[in-house]
Amino acid sequence: MNPLKSPWASALVGVVLAVIITLAMGASGTGTGLTIWLHVIFGITWIGLLYYFNFVQVPAVGAALADKEPGPAAINKYVAPRALLYFRWAAVLTWLTGLSGLAQIGGGMQGIINAFTLSGGMEIIGVGAWLGTIMLFNVWVFIWPNQKKILGMVSASPEEIAKAKVVALYASRTNTLLSIPMLMSMVGFGHGGLLPL
Repeated sequence: MNPLKSPWASALVGVVLAVIITLAMGASGTGTGLTIWLHVIFGITWIGLLYYFNFVQVPAVGAALADKEPGPAAINKYVAPRALLYFRWAAVLTWLTGLSGLAQIGGGMQGIINAFTLSGGMEIIGVGAWLGTIMLFNVWVFIWPNQKKILGMVSASPEEIAKAKVVALYASRTNTLLSIPMLMSMVGFGHGGLLPL
């Protein structure tokens, strides 16, 4: 079987290759590697889909609405629900693995407390944790419930759908805005400080 014919098989082979490289290079580190690695993979999925929605899908649906043919039906019926499934669960898994990473890096529960109180050497990553928490909230409280109305997954009046479009768009754009300083904080912590301007 050719693993390149399936996204899941391709990802599985990627995991196997990563393990082989790790073993060949000699595993080292603080013991947080798997958690941080999963955090990065889930985070790439989450933020990648966030950027896909904002820079690809929303403009494409707008163009499809203006074109009338083929219209946005295929995107809204087949692509958006699947993408939103991965999007919202990648957000949860990113946040949970991030929380676990904070505990491992900061010595247990105190690491989480230090991050969220911006103290104890966890200030930079704490800013990222707060931004990620706000973004997770936006996904589950503003984006997902409103997308269900927009996509017809729950019944809504035309007025409710119009309002849902605005709320979901602004929450998504807020997350796009917050993703940049959030990523800067995460990378800054891992590399010993924020990048100089």
